[in-house]
Amino acid sequence: MKYRLINPMRRRAFLKAASLGAGALAVGWPLSPAWALAETLRDAAATRRMLAGSAISNPQLHNPRVSGLVAEQCSIVVPENVMKWDFIHPERDRYEFTAADELAAFAAQNSLRLRGHNLCWHDAQPPWLAPYATSENAAQLLEEHIQTVAGRYAGRIHSWDVVNEAIDPAGPDGGMRRSLWYNLLGKNYISIAFHAAAKADPNALLTYNEYGLEEQGNDHEDRRDATLALLRWMRKNRIPVHALGLQSHLTARYDELPDWSGMHDFLKKVAKLEIKIFITELDVDDSNLYGGKPGEADREIAWICKNYLDNVLKHPQVEAVLTWGLVSHGVYCS
Repeated sequence: MKYRLINPMRRRAFLKAASLGAGALAVGWPLSPAWALAETLRDAAATRRMLAGSAISNPQLHNPRVSGLVAEQCSIVVPENVMKWDFIHPERDRYEFTAADELAAFAAQNSLRLRGHNLCWHDAQPPWLAPYATSENAAQLLEEHIQTVAGRYAGRIHSWDVVNEAIDPAGPDGGMRRSLWYNLLGKNYISIAFHAAAKADPNALLTYNEYGLEEQGNDHEDRRDATLALLRWMRKNRIPVHALGLQSHLTARYDELPDWSGMHDFLKKVAKLEIKIFITELDVDDSNLYGGKPGEADREIAWICKNYLDNVLKHPQVEAVLTWGLVSHGVYCS
């Protein structure tokens, strides 16, 4: 996740948006009677051969109100933080798997698919990494970490966010972010990470995950162009990327819906690369809606969410929709 939103999507607003999904998850296929009979997000998505899911924190796993909701509604889950470098690899020679193991067990016990998030990112790095890493040892560090973490959960992971947010439209090499990994290894770090993940878990779907690809505006357009160039480079160089993660951090505004035309054109081009699409972190910033009448914010959130799903699910390569939590940020977290 690139940034923390002030108030991510409320549960009832998301459920309302999904319940309106005769024009949402059903888009692109003939509407089936099974959709109308579906009682959960999981069942509704299954009628369209899709997965519906959510991020969940380990404190939420211990709260039956949240964990029960996730088990009831979802077919796939993703950890918020416990598989990131700073959490799972806090010291050079020590890994901490307790929390990630707990989430993996929860997924297995409830017949949920599990996404891994993430194996390589410029953020959430442990304090030891930057002082220790050099251009001589960085490739080994990256490969070793991925082999250890992805290898531990091999066979239990539906998909890994292998590389997260590598794009900066103003950066070098067609828009690469000047991260620790790029500075030490150049663009080749992406190849190293994906090949290491493929070796560690041959059955997982390997994902490149990025934000800011959905709406209009120069930054979104530049980020789409740079992401498409990266995916084409990966295909040309036979790097095993199977899916693009569309983070989908949206912003609600009264009486205004975004223009999705740039996203439609982008996703058509991605489809030509035979790359799947996962909506990985769907949430809505409602900070512009404060001060309204009770219920207005929920209606606006449901409105933009439904409109987004109506549009993005016109693309048949979208195979999963995950929200970054089924409850508001901070609710039922302890």
